[in-house]
Amino acid sequence: MNLDLINRLNEITDLQESLLVLSQNFNEKIVFSTSFGIEDQVITQALAFNNIQNIEIFTLDTGRLFPEAYTVWDKTKLQYNTKIKAYYPENEAIENYVNNNGINAFYNSTELRKECCFIRKVAPLNRALQGSKVWITGLRAEQSDNRNQLNKIEWDEQRQLFKFNPLLHWTTQDVVDYLQKNGVPYNTLHDQNYVSIGCAPCTRAIKPNEDFRAGRWWWEDQSKKECGLHQS
Repeated sequence: MNLDLINRLNEITDLQESLLVLSQNFNEKIVFSTSFGIEDQVITQALAFNNIQNIEIFTLDTGRLFPEAYTVWDKTKLQYNTKIKAYYPENEAIENYVNNNGINAFYNSTELRKECCFIRKVAPLNRALQGSKVWITGLRAEQSDNRNQLNKIEWDEQRQLFKFNPLLHWTTQDVVDYLQKNGVPYNTLHDQNYVSIGCAPCTRAIKPNEDFRAGRWWWEDQSKKECGLHQS
C-alpha cells in the first residue's frame, strides 16, 4: 500500500467511500474478518451495498459459539447474498487439548485459556490471512485503552500486512444508528447487555458502568483480556 493511498484512507470519514477507495486502488488480496458483532455487521452491509467483490469476508467458527451467532450468520448471508468463508480449528489439536485438559479447562488458568484461544482462534486466523496484504477489522478506539492508541491503518509486523480499522473513531451510538438506519441484522444478545461477544463459555452480559471488555474472560485479571487475534 503506497503512502498516497494510506493518506487518502486516513482522510476519508465515510465508511462506504473508504471501502470503495481501498477496493478500487489496491490490487493485492484484501480480507475482512467478521465475528458478527455490531461493528462487523456494519462493515458487511457496506461491502454488500456497494457490491464490492474483491474483498473476501471470512469468519472463525471456534465450535463454542452462541446459537445466536449462527442465527445472525445465516440471516446475514441470506439478506446480502454474500459469501462468508468459514475457518475451523484443527481436529487433532482440539482433541488433544480436551483429552489432556478437560472440556472447560480454560477456567483453570490463563495459560490454558490462551492455549484454547490459540487453537480455536489464532491458528485458524493465521490460515485465513495467508497471502493477504490488507486485513479489515471492526476495531474501535473506545473499546479499550489499548485500542484507543491505534491508527486507522496499522502495519502488522508479525503477519506482514496492513490492518485497516475503518470504524476506529466511531462511537457505539454511531454503530447502532447505522444498524437501525440500514436494517442490518445483528446478534440479539446485544439486547441483553452482551457487548463484546465471543465463545459462549467465555462471555457474559456486562453490568451497568462496567468496562466494554468486562464480559470477556471475567474470571481473569483485566490486563489479560485478549485472545491473540489482536494484541491491542
